[in-house]
Amino acid sequence: MQKPNGYDEAQASGEFVPVKIGGHRAVVKQVSETTSRNGQPMIVVLFDFDNTDAQTGYFSEQFNNDDRPEKKWPFAGSKYIMVNDYQDKNKTSKNFKTFCTCIEKSNGCKIAWGSDNWAGQFKGKKIGVVFGEEESEYDGKITMKHLPRWFCSYDSALTANIPAAKLLKRQEPGLIATASDGFMNIPKDADAEIPF
Repeated sequence: MQKPNGYDEAQASGEFVPVKIGGHRAVVKQVSETTSRNGQPMIVVLFDFDNTDAQTGYFSEQFNNDDRPEKKWPFAGSKYIMVNDYQDKNKTSKNFKTFCTCIEKSNGCKIAWGSDNWAGQFKGKKIGVVFGEEESEYDGKITMKHLPRWFCSYDSALTANIPAAKLLKRQEPGLIATASDGFMNIPKDADAEIPF
């Protein structure tokens, strides 16, 4: 067999090193203003670990090694933040305020509100980000991913508490669930009488 095209550049299975859970010192690569699926204002923050972090350049390396025609920044190196509070659209969300406060504290600056390039002011700014484990399900398989949970100040990142794992919601055995059509799912071997 001849050596296949791209053999030398291909990554062997098992070489992937996940993001360490806990706090990381990071630098903002890009912030963009956008809207959620339901039309609410949000920002998308792309970041990478800086040169003082144990995993320096982690997401840049993944991005640079992406050989797809349209490269995309790694999902774990991004954070989607709603601007407004979920329950009261007239209030600012806690996550948005946290991001802004952490930027100001980490860089000794004030955010310039109302500028034409509001999102551009964040590029290159220092920030801390805390990663935790999060369960996800795809194609019937449950896996544990390491994802950004929240931002913190740059100086507090390395001593940040490791968050508890975020697990998928599971129905406890024996509970009766309501199906999407509004009817109850009753197990075939239910011992209890139906109350009507």
